[in-house]
Amino acid sequence: MMSMYCIVVSNRVKEGKEKEYLEIMQDNAKSSVSNEVGCIQFDVLEDFSNPQLFHLYEIYQSPEALAEHKMTPHYLSSRQKLANIVVEQSVIRSNVVMMNSKK
Repeated sequence: MMSMYCIVVSNRVKEGKEKEYLEIMQDNAKSSVSNEVGCIQFDVLEDFSNPQLFHLYEIYQSPEALAEHKMTPHYLSSRQKLANIVVEQSVIRSNVVMMNSKK
């Protein structure tokens, strides 16, 4: 299997901004998977224990593909829209060792 690159981003958003955040991120995720050759997967997850906490699970062909993602119009637009919504962010960066899927 070719080596792939994964990031897991956790975003805590302002109370009352959850729906707006989801709309922005769902558009970004769909555009990323549809329009970027290097984007393999982009899932938007809602935390069970904290309604203001969301996680993004993103798999790219390489760190370079992630860098290209960060230059796309949909990414740049989402960052601008999220500037006053996200209050805290953390990122885990990793290599994909094994990927199992029923797809």
